[in-house]
Amino acid sequence: MTATPTATAIQTTVLPSTARPEFSVTPGYGDHMLELMRYSQAVRIGDRVETSGQGGWDDELNFPESLEEEIVRAFDNLERTLAAAGATWSDVVHVNSYHVPEVPGFIGETHGRVMVEQFRARMGGRAPIWTETGVPALAAPGMRVEIRVTAIVEPPKPA
Repeated sequence: MTATPTATAIQTTVLPSTARPEFSVTPGYGDHMLELMRYSQAVRIGDRVETSGQGGWDDELNFPESLEEEIVRAFDNLERTLAAAGATWSDVVHVNSYHVPEVPGFIGETHGRVMVEQFRARMGGRAPIWTETGVPALAAPGMRVEIRVTAIVEPPKPA
C-alpha cells in the first residue's frame, strides 16, 4: 500500500486597503516617458517596489558612446527611480538585465564586468538574484542595456 500525498496548503495574503498601487515617475526623463509613451518608471504596492526597465540615457534620452558609461548611467537612473518610489539599492532583491551582445553569441565581457562592479559599488555585501539576458535589440536606437529591479522596503507607517 502506498501513501497518498497530502495537498500542500497555499498561503494567500489579502492586501490591506492601504496596499494600493502607487506609481512613480523619475524626475527628468520620467516626465517625458510618461507623456510620450504613457508609462511610469516604478510601482509600489505595500513593501514591494517594481521598476520598469531603465536605460543609460540622460534626461534628454541621449546615450553615451561608451558601453561602460551607458551601464553606469542605467544604474544611476535606477537609483533615481528607486528613490522616487521610496527605495534604495540596499532594498533590491532581484535584478533582470537585458543586453545587446558585443559579439554574436556572447553578451560580452564589458557587460558582465561593469554590471558586477556596479553591484559591488552600490549594494556592498548584498547579492540579489540576477538574470542577465542577451537580446537582439532594445526599445531605442543605439540602446545596449536595460535593467529592471524588484525591491522590498519597509512598509509605510500609518499617519
